[in-house]
Amino acid sequence: MPLSPGPRAISISRKIVQCCFALYAIYIGYRFYNFYLWAVGRSQIHVQRPSSVEAFLPISALVGLKQFLFTGVYDFVHPAGLTILLAALAISFLLRRGFCGWICPIGLLSEIMAWIGAKTGICFSLSGWKVYSLYAVKYLLLGFFIYIIFWKMDSTQATAFLRSPYNLTADGRMLLFFLQPGRTAVVVLVLLMVFSLLIRNFWCRFACPYGALLGLAAWAGPLYVRRDPKKCASCMGCARVCPASIEVYSKERIRLPECIGCMECVEACPEKGCLGPVAAGRFRINPYAVGAAVVLFFLGSWLAAQLTGHWDSRVPAHMWIRFYSIFMAR
Repeated sequence: MPLSPGPRAISISRKIVQCCFALYAIYIGYRFYNFYLWAVGRSQIHVQRPSSVEAFLPISALVGLKQFLFTGVYDFVHPAGLTILLAALAISFLLRRGFCGWICPIGLLSEIMAWIGAKTGICFSLSGWKVYSLYAVKYLLLGFFIYIIFWKMDSTQATAFLRSPYNLTADGRMLLFFLQPGRTAVVVLVLLMVFSLLIRNFWCRFACPYGALLGLAAWAGPLYVRRDPKKCASCMGCARVCPASIEVYSKERIRLPECIGCMECVEACPEKGCLGPVAAGRFRINPYAVGAAVVLFFLGSWLAAQLTGHWDSRVPAHMWIRFYSIFMAR
């Protein structure tokens, strides 16, 4: 007889998956740092550039998406970045913002900060117009990038940007942003940390334009959480565990862009059959399968990109050395 999942199986599994991806991100950062040292001539040890670092180049990926949609040409400079963006969009449409809820290491960091804020008693809740006003921030940022990239930039300019020295060294600039931050960068990072302690998941809920884009894809998707008002005990346990602080207990269909597909509200509900994910309004989905589907889809996208040549950059090693030595050496 198969064992049934424990009462916190989804929550624990999600934390394990998030930690695995976060540890991998740290490893990739370490590998990329050593590649950077080799590329600028500060180390004789050759380290292959890890393509996964392109996950931290969302603007380049968005320009790559514009080029791909309008010309059919897949970015060969940072192809992994475009692949990750496409996978995240597809996951969001099919499985809510599952990329944010299960994979993104920034999401894990945001939740850790929220946990610290709650444990120290300095975290407070927002409601009403204050929440909606803050929601506007990420959509304004997203609108700005969409306007610049998809409206003001034509296909020729997009291609020129992707092949420019600036984009070729964007990953190195991102590395230096964290290793040698300027005064403005330090102030911004400190403010984000403070806000993340005071307001639950501040970055993910109110400031991340990448999350805003994925939220729109999820909002248009067929999957959502449905609540049966007749079975609801109004215990509000669903809202307490929701990382996005959605008032699940007050809605019959939870398909807001803020839902990250974590399924923790479903797991926390004490009333059997009250909450559950539904596809296309008719098909009930096992909540334990949602997270597994997110991870498998993402890893499947990585494997498909590897097999089709859409993961590793086709920029030769001597070109990396040339551009890094000219534009990045300090």
